[in-house]
Amino acid sequence: MRKIGMSAVLILVAWTMVSVVSAMQHEATADKGRMLFNDTKLGANGKSCNNCHKDGAGLEKAGVKQDLETIVNTCITKALTGKALKAKSVEMQSMVLYIKGLGSEKKPAGKKAPVGC
Repeated sequence: MRKIGMSAVLILVAWTMVSVVSAMQHEATADKGRMLFNDTKLGANGKSCNNCHKDGAGLEKAGVKQDLETIVNTCITKALTGKALKAKSVEMQSMVLYIKGLGSEKKPAGKKAPVGC
């Protein structure tokens, strides 16, 4: 009887962990946005957003744009020759969170970053 009880507890714990991991995968985060920003698979030409905007340079004020999703998709479809992201997708919302976070970070003074792709 104890073995059955212990097995049930282990199954419950495993199920809970899988549920938490699954929920985290479906939640937009700036970390996911940063990973996408650096991911060459976002496009079809072997480049990432980071090729034009090294470490987010030049995007510090982009986070206040009302049409940020459109701007992101323009870069993805034109510069990266990729497929546009859906506005409400976790991927797009993660990219938006990452880009908005760039405006709150202090960047060292230096060369002016390129604007656009």
